[in-house]
Amino acid sequence: MEVRSIYRYAKISPFKAREVTREIQGLPVSAALDLVAFSPKKAATLVNKTLKSAVANAENNANLKVDGLVVKEAVVGEGPTMKRMMARARGSGSRILKRTSHIRIILTDEIKIETREQRKAAQKAAKRKSSEPKSEADAAQAKSERPRKKAKK
Repeated sequence: MEVRSIYRYAKISPFKAREVTREIQGLPVSAALDLVAFSPKKAATLVNKTLKSAVANAENNANLKVDGLVVKEAVVGEGPTMKRMMARARGSGSRILKRTSHIRIILTDEIKIETREQRKAAQKAAKRKSSEPKSEADAAQAKSERPRKKAKK
């Protein structure tokens, strides 16, 4: 089941907030909370607030356990931009854009939590499986296809 939380009109540029949300996508909730808690960026506090809200929604509204939740999607969309003016030289003015963003986090319990160690073990097993020849004829063919080194003159 999916649970979501949206922080609307966050006073931060979407470009800055996307840096943090890209890092937490696909992580288990506990790891995502740790990553966001120790990030020095302003966007990290806003994402942390949204993530905690999504976890609370999962616990209270959907009766899900926090241990099995994974961040399925963490997206930052553009909100409305406030336009302001600033006085410049010779009586002219320049526009200042104060950007806002909408932070949306979707948690799910359907994705299997995969640790880094499990992923590495699976990659090694796949590599071993692909490197093993299937029969003696295949082994002979693979041996004959190897590039030969040129002799030095």
